[in-house]
Amino acid sequence: MINRVLLRIKIIQILYAYYKSEGKTAMMVEKELFHSIEKTYDLYFHLLNLAVMLTDYAVSRIEAKKNKLRPSPEDLNPNTRFIDNTFVAQLRSNVQFNEYLTKNKLSWVNHPDVIKELFEEIIASDFYEEYMNQNQADYTADKDIWRKIYKKIILQNEELDNSIEDQSIFWTDDVEMVISFIQKTIKRFSQEAGARQPLLPMFKDDEDVDFAKKLLHGVLKNGLSYREIIDKNTKNWELDRIAFMDILIMEVAMSELMDFPTIPVNVTLNEYIEIAKNYSTDKSGTFVNGVLDNIVGQLKKDNQLIKVVMFSK
Repeated sequence: MINRVLLRIKIIQILYAYYKSEGKTAMMVEKELFHSIEKTYDLYFHLLNLAVMLTDYAVSRIEAKKNKLRPSPEDLNPNTRFIDNTFVAQLRSNVQFNEYLTKNKLSWVNHPDVIKELFEEIIASDFYEEYMNQNQADYTADKDIWRKIYKKIILQNEELDNSIEDQSIFWTDDVEMVISFIQKTIKRFSQEAGARQPLLPMFKDDEDVDFAKKLLHGVLKNGLSYREIIDKNTKNWELDRIAFMDILIMEVAMSELMDFPTIPVNVTLNEYIEIAKNYSTDKSGTFVNGVLDNIVGQLKKDNQLIKVVMFSK
C-alpha cells in the first residue's frame, strides 16, 4: 500500500523534523520514519471503517423514524438499499479488517459529528438518489456507490480533515493518498472472496522497505556533500536565501540519483519536481527542476552518475 511516492514524501517530512531538532541519531530517525508509515497504515483502516460506521448511522436513523410517536408509511417501510449494501456487509465481516481495528483500537465512536455531517452530505448527493432509485441492486453498483462517496464526499469534507488532524499529527496531509488506496481496495474486492478478501499490505514487498532505509540513510550520511553540490548549481542564489524545503527535496533527490542505479534519471526528477510543487512554494517546482537538471548534467560530465538499464525477462 505504502508506495514509493508516499515513501519519498515521508522521508522528506522526517528529515525536515530531524534538521530542525537536535540530538537524534540515524537509527532514531529511521524508527520515526517507520512509525510514521505505520500510522499511515492505521489511517487506511480508520478511513475504510467509515463505510461501516456510516451504514450503522443510517440504520440508527431508520430505527429512530420507525419508533416515532406517529411514524409515516415511509418511516415504517423505508428504502433499505443503502444499509443492505453487499460491499459493506462483506467489509464488516472481513477477518483482517476486524483484527486490525481491534488490535490498534481504531474507532469513530468519539467523533459522532463527523459521521452525521458525512451522512447528511451523502443523502443530499445526486448519485445517492440515483443509487437508491435503481430497479435492481448488484455487487458492482454497491461497490461503485462507495467509490463515489470516498472520492466526492469523504475526500472533500473539511470537518473530516480537521478531525483527522486532531486525532493524529501523523495523519496530516495523508488523507488524499490513503483514499486513493481505499479506492483501489474497493475495486479489488471480489464477492467470492467473502470474509477472507485480502486488504492492501503495508508494503508491496521487501524492496520498498529497503528503498526507504537506503534513501533515508543516504541523505543522513551524505547530506552535507549534496548541499555543497546544490550550492554550486544555484547560480545567483545564496543557499540561506533558498527555501529550506527546496534544499531538502533536492538532497533526497540526489541521494536517489546517486544510490539507486536502476531508477531512471527522469523518474527521479519527475517525482521530486512534483513533491516540490505540492509541498514547497509556488515557484519551487520550476526552481528544483532547473537546479537538478544542472546537477545531473554536471554529474554525467564528471562520470559520477551511473545508471543500469534493467531488462524484463
